Formats: sequence, structure tokens, C-alpha cells
Amino acid sequence: MKILVPVKRVIDFNVKVRVKTDGSGVDLANVKMSMNPFDEIAVEEAVRLKEGGKATEVIVVTIGPAKAEEQLRTAMAIGADRGILVKTDAPTDLGGVEPLAVAKMLKALVEKEKPDLVIMGKQSIDDDSNQTGQMLAALLGWPQGTFASKLDIESGSLKVTREVDGGLETLSLKTPAVITTDLRLNEPRYAKLPDIMKAKKKPMETIEPSALGVDIAPRLTIVKVVEPAKRKGGIKVKTVDELIDKLKNEAKVL
Repeated sequence: MKILVPVKRVIDFNVKVRVKTDGSGVDLANVKMSMNPFDEIAVEEAVRLKEGGKATEVIVVTIGPAKAEEQLRTAMAIGADRGILVKTDAPTDLGGVEPLAVAKMLKALVEKEKPDLVIMGKQSIDDDSNQTGQMLAALLGWPQGTFASKLDIESGSLKVTREVDGGLETLSLKTPAVITTDLRLNEPRYAKLPDIMKAKKKPMETIEPSALGVDIAPRLTIVKVVEPAKRKGGIKVKTVDELIDKLKNEAKVL
């Protein structure tokens, strides 16, 4: 079984995001960038499947600037076998290439690499679109298991436990399929120094979006970016009657 894992370069989740003074985007100057946390979970799951003898090769792919090679090397240090960088200079401060264009490029790569399974994060923490996995499955005509919190593979059949509003739902899928990962699927490992050194020697392919026959021109226009309103401090009331009065007459929630 061959597994393809798309990953994305995003602002590290520990960094406080700051909006540019002109409201045109997010300030990326001297900001630490990392692999999207949900994608890191996808890489870990794919590597575990390989270590368990259920997969033979794990390929990681990212769409972004030349610096995104760093995230591919991180994935290869975790255990992926090789990487593919679809190099583009599209602005990354507002999420980079739009989900539909990403899905189209991934479809072209799937047709080229012919994986049996695509495992990817359910969403990226920069634009929070939660669209690419579903779009890719639709374009390929493959079954999909989204928000996976557990994944079992037996003789070409997948059992995906996914988190839904009412609890847990279990799906039975046949490969090839697209799986998107939730936080509780696993806990990614820390890459060891020897693995980081080995990752530098693993094969890396760089291609252009035009080679995949996909137009990445944006379909949406960002008018303005603003920071969330700052939370106001609460107040204390002395009696229940006063609380009810404020909820009814000031907050107007009663």
C-alpha cells in the first residue's frame, strides 16, 4: 500500500498572529513557521501504518514556497520516504493557494503516483477552511472518512471512527480512499537527531503548478483583515435580582 500525505506550512500554533497595520494580511516577518498540526497527525498515522507492515511507502507533498521544503524534511524525519514540493510564490499570509486549486493539484499528483490511500489533516490552522479533503475525494470519486479519531486497516478495507455532534460514527470504506485526521487520532512523535540527519538524504522532487495543469489564480478577494475584538472585563452583581435585571435589560438574553 502506498500512502500520500499532503502537508502545509503555517504559522506555528504557539505564535501570536499579528495583522499588518494596513489590514492587507498577516505579518510574517521573523515569524516561526511549522507543519500544520493536523497534517503532523496525518504523517504520524501513515508512518505507523508503514511500521505495522500495512503500508510500503509514505510520500509527503506540500504546495508553497521553496522554504516549505523544511516542513517536508520534518515529515521525512518522522518517517516518510520521499517528498514532493509544488513550488509556488502565492502569498501565504492568508492561507496560500485556495482549497479548490490545492485539491486539483493533489488530484493530478494522485493520478501520477497512484497511492492507495490519502491521509491529510482535516483543516489548516491558518484559513480553517476544512474543504480540501472533501474536494479531493469528490474530484477523484473516492470514498472519504473525515474527522477520523481511529483508523483500522484490514485486507484493503478501512474502518474509520469519526467524531460527530452526537458522539462517534464508524464507517467502512474500501481503498482507494481519502482520510482526514482529527486531534485524537494519535500523538505525533518528536523526530530524533539521527532521523533528522537521514531525512536530509531522502529524495525530494520539485515541480511547478503548471506541470500539473492547474491554474492557481485566486477566485476570492480579501478586502480587509482585522484582529478579533478584545474581550471586555466582566462585572460582579450583589443579588440574583440584579443579575436577572441585567440579563433581561442590558444583555437582553432573557
